[in-house]
Parts: sequence; C-alpha cells; structure tokens
Amino acid sequence: MQEIQNEPLKEQLISEYEFKQKFTTDVIKHTLLFHFLPGEFIVCEGRQPAYVFYLVRGRTKLFVTLANGRISLVDFFSAPCFIGEIEVLDETHESRAVQAIEECWCLALPAKQCRTLLQNDVLFLRHTCLGLVKKNYRNIVTSTRNQAFPLINRLAAFILLTQHEGIYRERHTQVADYLGVTYRHLLYLFAQFCAEEILTKQKGGYAITGRSALVKLAQQMEPNRHF
Repeated sequence: MQEIQNEPLKEQLISEYEFKQKFTTDVIKHTLLFHFLPGEFIVCEGRQPAYVFYLVRGRTKLFVTLANGRISLVDFFSAPCFIGEIEVLDETHESRAVQAIEECWCLALPAKQCRTLLQNDVLFLRHTCLGLVKKNYRNIVTSTRNQAFPLINRLAAFILLTQHEGIYRERHTQVADYLGVTYRHLLYLFAQFCAEEILTKQKGGYAITGRSALVKLAQQMEPNRHF
C-alpha cells in the first residue's frame, strides 16, 4: 500500500466517481489517495482497517480463515464500491481479508478521525446500505448459479473474473469450496481446458490461451455481461 501525493489525480478521481456526492458533509479535506499492487491487502483479516476505502479502479477478493484453518473465498468486489465501511460503523465487527487482484486505486478517509462524522452522515449510510444490498443480492445469484449451471460455465466465468493480465493463479482448494464442487472434479476440468488449449499450465498458475472459448462458456450463463 502506498499513499500517492498527487493532488490533480486525486481531484480527477473525486470528480470522475462523484465521491463528494456520497456524503452530506465535506470530507474532501480528509480524503487521501492510495495505490495497491496485485496481491497486496487492502484490509487484513482480524485487524480493524485504519481507513474507509472507496475503490475507484481495480478488482479485489474477500476471504476468511475458518475455524479449521482453511481459507475460504467469500466474494469479489469491483470498482466503484466502499471497502471497510462496516468496520467504521461497527467497531466490534471482525474484519475479513480484502486482497487486490489487480492494481487498485482507492480514495480513503481515516477511520478513527472520521468515524463519528460518517456514523451520522445520512448520505453515506444510504450508500452503505445500498452497497450491502447489492453484495447480498450478488451472493444469492452466485448461490443460485452454483445449482443451476454446469461447472464448466461457472469455472470459465471464475477464471475470467480472477485472472490478471492473462494469468490465472487461484488455489484449487479455495476455488473448489467457492464453486461447491470436489477437488477432483475441478482438476478434471482444468485438464480438459489444457487439452483443448484454452489454458496452458505454467509455474504458479495457468496462462489463458483461448480467451474467446472461456468468454463463450461464461456468456452462456451471463449473456449480458462483458468479460
């Protein structure tokens, strides 16, 4: 994580993503700009975030460590959206890990300094509620698709969602849990994709060599989505 001292860029992002319009009070004087590299944590699990982030560019994933030590993928966030908003409203909330999939840019407000202000800001609370509703709806849709569509379509969409610069690096055990399938079934499909030259196995992951085939499979499930 790196704080970026670039006022013109910060002002551009504030204007482009209508950041001021998310609040009734003037928060611009408190607003900072952060840049995250792929793989960096925006929020660390079990640790109260120091900032409320507004993701303006990039994609992230949310995961949690279970009681048995296994790490489970929970959700994916794409810009624009708030991150860490629940923790600023409820200090007792146990934070989950949020990790950058690709380069991420975030506008940020210091949580300790702005907590009372945000807890009493009607517009911020409204946007937070709407964001949580959208996240909950997305989880319902994901659960429904896990029951209604074959794994090959869901895996194709998942690969496109989590890849970075044409390389897929997710852990098979976590993906099997997220997609609700056996580890063996998942490996079988990866072998099939490799045999069909859709993927090419390499050290630490897979290169996407047949993107159009993955997009075709994914759009059978989500015809209106641009992958």
